[in-house]
Amino acid sequence: MSNASLYQIRGRTAVITLNQPPVNGLGQALRQSLLTNLQRAIDDDGVDTIVLASSGKVFCGGADITEFATGGALREPDLPQVCNAIEAAPKLVIAAINGLALGGGFELALASDYRIALPTAKLGLPEVNLGLLPGAGGTQRLPRLTGVPLALEMITSGRPYRAAKLRDAGVIDRLHDAETDFVEAAATYAGQLFAESAPKRRCADMAVDTSELADNYFAEYRASIAPRIRGYYAPERCIQAVEAACELPLAEGLQRENALFMQCLDTPQARAQQHLFFAERSVGKVPGIDANSTPVRDIRKVAVIGSGTMGGGIAMNFLNAGIPTIILDLNAEALQRGIGVIRKNYEHTVKKGRLSSEQLDQRMALLQTTTDYADLGDADLVIEAVFENMDIKKKVFRALEQSCKPGAILATNTSTLDVDEIAAVTNRPQDVIGLHFFSPANVMKLLEIVRGDQTADDALLTAVQLAQRIKKVPVVSGVCWGFIGNRATEPYVRESMALLLEGATPAQIDRVHTDFGMPMGLPSVVDLAGIDIVVQTRADRKAHTVDLDPTYCAVPRKLFELERFGQKSGRGLYLYEGRSRHEDPEVLQIAAAAAEEFAIEQRELGDEEILERTIYPIINEGARILEEGIAARSGDIDVVLAYGFGFPLYHGGPMQYADEIGLDRVLAGLNKYREQLRYGETWFKPAPLLEKLATEGKKFRDYRP
Repeated sequence: MSNASLYQIRGRTAVITLNQPPVNGLGQALRQSLLTNLQRAIDDDGVDTIVLASSGKVFCGGADITEFATGGALREPDLPQVCNAIEAAPKLVIAAINGLALGGGFELALASDYRIALPTAKLGLPEVNLGLLPGAGGTQRLPRLTGVPLALEMITSGRPYRAAKLRDAGVIDRLHDAETDFVEAAATYAGQLFAESAPKRRCADMAVDTSELADNYFAEYRASIAPRIRGYYAPERCIQAVEAACELPLAEGLQRENALFMQCLDTPQARAQQHLFFAERSVGKVPGIDANSTPVRDIRKVAVIGSGTMGGGIAMNFLNAGIPTIILDLNAEALQRGIGVIRKNYEHTVKKGRLSSEQLDQRMALLQTTTDYADLGDADLVIEAVFENMDIKKKVFRALEQSCKPGAILATNTSTLDVDEIAAVTNRPQDVIGLHFFSPANVMKLLEIVRGDQTADDALLTAVQLAQRIKKVPVVSGVCWGFIGNRATEPYVRESMALLLEGATPAQIDRVHTDFGMPMGLPSVVDLAGIDIVVQTRADRKAHTVDLDPTYCAVPRKLFELERFGQKSGRGLYLYEGRSRHEDPEVLQIAAAAAEEFAIEQRELGDEEILERTIYPIINEGARILEEGIAARSGDIDVVLAYGFGFPLYHGGPMQYADEIGLDRVLAGLNKYREQLRYGETWFKPAPLLEKLATEGKKFRDYRP
């Protein structure tokens, strides 16, 4: 018999233990083993009650999504069959939830009669994050146990809840405070229930309580979450499934749930969200480095150079992980101001109830400050976060060369500059690496890790594992201007600004981008980041780009000369009064004058052209990044663009979006603008890899360098 689940008798209780580490994924072997052992317990006259438990720290992480992500039919028994069998069992079934119970794991517990949990356990239905809905009864059983409001929130958000919260809501029946002897406590609880003649509690015998719901409750709920679910397919089907639970008996509700699940399964959104799920789990695997045989360096103390917004945010990541951190700033006044900002950030989190005062004090106690490089001698990792200027960064690294111990990793937070050029000023280029945090650094979960030509394997692997330790998603990039993210989005900026020159308005471009799913359109992003920053960041590329195309970023350059820097100056591509934004006819006049200067005839531009001209070049540049080996996989590019630049999750990133709509369509679009536009040959020439894959009928995800 398979040991995917274990069978043990404790008194008159059968304990069926899920035994598929690390997360008890509900693949076919575990599903079959559960059914077999469930029937064994039912057939045993010496068994009165049945406990479902786990051999690991996780109760059950849910279904094995690789089964349905590949599009094949699930092998029986499927998860709904297992859950239905648990509910139909003639003996009491008690779920003993010792850790995470997510998705199908939570559905196993919902199908049980009673649930006992550790207070630290978390339970949730995250399927919506994969473009799906709970497909094994979650949308039907949860509302019957806890009512509609909480069930809807859990199902449409995918957010897990602590066991204590769910006890108050009627899902968890008992909490057990001690982790020791938890299974024994569950077996004892099962015995007590039997002795008290506790009834079976089948959801099939329950109705959803709708007595306190307003007649228009579901319509109002839809309206309340509309902004956050815009563009997604699954949330609406989740709501429809819960509505079915309110209207139908369980058996019919389960059929409706299954039909809605199948609708979600075959959608671009589901494919995109599942693509990102797998891509995020692949980025930490660095081709050419065996994580099992490559030793990593011990990081016990971190130093950050620079106490500004970025430096302070970077430091907070390590303080949050319990790693002692020292911040260096040669300006003592700026240093104290930066520490004050860190404390205020933590105090704000305390006010929100997400951090205790004791935790605030613990994190601040890990923080040291200095104005002297000599105090960095015991740091294992040093990250510079100074102004984005090559000369300044080289100066910092020369100082680090003198003050840091051998073997310390020296990292630059540059977003665009040449990491190899920075490393060359040291005598230890093998220890130099790029760690590009995204702003705000204590919030954004993406971390671009830039591998220099001489970066040692152990330094790179250390950085990857440290990123995971501080709860970042690490993506390894090679050295080039802008690395993966800024390089791939540079054409997005370029074309958006070119469209302004040709007659589009900032508002039109913004609308096209937000309709596509971007959180903000590019003109709004430029004003928020600062037109001065946009222009200055591209200063080192100006000679090259303007030689190719003198109209390059002409409008922002004109605005920069007029000291229209965006939101911070009250004038940019828009006019600002506090938080209010208004269109500015003067910007159109500036663009028209620039167009006349460059002999460009302005015209009315369609939304389709705006979308294609700003999105297709991202894909094209991604193909070059992939072909050059700057990124190891197309999924790496998608993770960077989705998590760092707001590319819509339901499109899965630019490369997945291209795979979905067809590379031949992208290629045709690029060639169209290559022929039509004045500088089309410069900016729209298709990447060789794109041409090759499109001709062969393949996708970016098929490419292996």
